[in-house]
Amino acid sequence: MRAPRIDNLQYANWSGKIFRQMRAGGLDAVHVTIAYHENFRETVLNVESWNRWFERFPELIFQGRTAGDVRLARETGRTAIFFGFQNPSPIEDDIGLVEIWHGLGACFMQLSYNNQSLLATGCYEARDSGISRMGREVIAEMNRVGMVIDMSHSAEGSTLQAIEISSQPIAITHANPAFWHKALRNKSDTVLRALGDSGGMLGFSLYPHHLNGGSGCTIKDFAEMVARCADMIGVGALGIGSDLCQDQPDSVVTWMRNGRWTKSLDYGEGSAQAAGFPKQPNWFRDNRDFGNLAAALKGVGFDVAEVDAIMGGNWLRFYEASFGGMA
Repeated sequence: MRAPRIDNLQYANWSGKIFRQMRAGGLDAVHVTIAYHENFRETVLNVESWNRWFERFPELIFQGRTAGDVRLARETGRTAIFFGFQNPSPIEDDIGLVEIWHGLGACFMQLSYNNQSLLATGCYEARDSGISRMGREVIAEMNRVGMVIDMSHSAEGSTLQAIEISSQPIAITHANPAFWHKALRNKSDTVLRALGDSGGMLGFSLYPHHLNGGSGCTIKDFAEMVARCADMIGVGALGIGSDLCQDQPDSVVTWMRNGRWTKSLDYGEGSAQAAGFPKQPNWFRDNRDFGNLAAALKGVGFDVAEVDAIMGGNWLRFYEASFGGMA
């Protein structure tokens, strides 16, 4: 059987078309965002929407909860959908909701999304106060139940503290190295090395604001960046977290960036030009283009086993180690 193919972050405007494209691209598993700024009840409504999609498209998708579900997806020709949060807002101020959400299938949770949260500092804040008192408790609870700590949108000090505090390896599900492109939330060499040394995972983002050259980034440049990261922290720490936001209306960017925390418009990276979704590079327009990534990685010198690891094998190994818990 072929190696697994996993994309560890998408936030598309979900439809049967996209689910069919996942199958055309050979995606065995996709980690999907089910909350940005939603509270507990609002996120439950998003789970209801996913339950309806699972009912409508059972031949294409099903809810994933364990690494075994990736194998089941490969055996049955479907895509396993793993839930995650880009903000801790669904647990509100109640640590008990971590276990509740894990029971509902949440596998990943970011400790902050750009701004300061109750748990950690986001990457857009001027001052990084690190992991809060509640954040330390939530990290321990996430470790206990088997929910992965995600620091994709968190500040540097907070990320380094999370790596140190967590008894389980953490993930940066969708970001790129700052040495390649200095977006606010791309990660420094210090963070990358700490992540690799701790057994954590980095998912490379294909979102244009995080790419060198933006929408005009070449696939060769991207693949060479992956190779440089492999030299720095090892192939075993690398995967894909495309951050694909396919078919979303531009108005969704306002929700992603602003939520309900401001009355002003805050578009973050790129300022005014970030008001809408940027155009995807022509070599990664949707899920059908995953094969382009594999070919490009081979083109810069990765062997077959290394390409298979980056395209999904490393994430599967990480799932096996991370989705246990409840000791």
